Amino acid sequence: MGAPELSVVIPSVNGLADLRGCLDALEAQRDVDLEVIVADRCGESLRAAVAQRYPHVRILEAPRNASIPQLRALAFRAAGGEAVAVIEDHVIVPAGWARALCDARRQTAAVVGGSVDNAATERLVDWAAFLCEYSHCIPPMTAGPATWLTGNNVIYPRDVLERYRAVTEAGEWENHLHDALRRDGIPLVCRPEICVGHKKHYTVREYLSQRFLYARSYAGARVRGASMARRLSFAVASLGLPPLLLTRTVARLLRKKRYRAELVRALPLIALFVGSWSLGELVGYSRGPADSLARVC
Repeated sequence: MGAPELSVVIPSVNGLADLRGCLDALEAQRDVDLEVIVADRCGESLRAAVAQRYPHVRILEAPRNASIPQLRALAFRAAGGEAVAVIEDHVIVPAGWARALCDARRQTAAVVGGSVDNAATERLVDWAAFLCEYSHCIPPMTAGPATWLTGNNVIYPRDVLERYRAVTEAGEWENHLHDALRRDGIPLVCRPEICVGHKKHYTVREYLSQRFLYARSYAGARVRGASMARRLSFAVASLGLPPLLLTRTVARLLRKKRYRAELVRALPLIALFVGSWSLGELVGYSRGPADSLARVC
């Protein structure tokens, strides 16, 4: 048998309940020969449950402290498809998603990313978390050549991932790979009509922690190897982030004419969440990332 048309890579970090919804949605992708690869850090009980319910899924064991970028890299090494798509374990793909991504890649000869919309719509905290993190990924978005793509709804030619293995295995988020591709003239294309659902449920405390950890990992990586003076200057600058981030989020949603009522209701929580991000950057710049990246989920 030849290579599958598409390998779908899923880092498993949130547990079986989220992962089931993701895998059930992939079961409906009947018009593409799929290889589904789950790189899991949650433990043997999850892996056994997946093997029993989804016997066609390849599940890879990873240490519990593996970061999401490390899980992606593990799955990239195992992928055998002509192309490789990346989603998350709480992403719900619609019918026709795999075919649309594969066709877009062939039509554009590029790395192609889509958009992300909210699929956790019943609780205010989930709206606040989604709008805080994904306001830039909500359709409408500008279609065509892009300077960035979302990391959880994207397709790569497999040969590109093999050529950039040193980048994907450096333990960094997808923006480092995308920046390297752009520097070398490999085009990125946004196709916002290819949209997935983000279905993640939070408590306020949990999302505050996640914003802090993500920001600390980001800031720590940004100033790795920098002088203390430079790190402290970045730390001081991070104190001004809350109003800036809040203004950007509000402006994006007003410009897109989406979710205005939800924005008004969620605004106090969003303000709290961007404050947590600012604190994470402050600590990351001044004290480094520690193990924050491995704790992001």
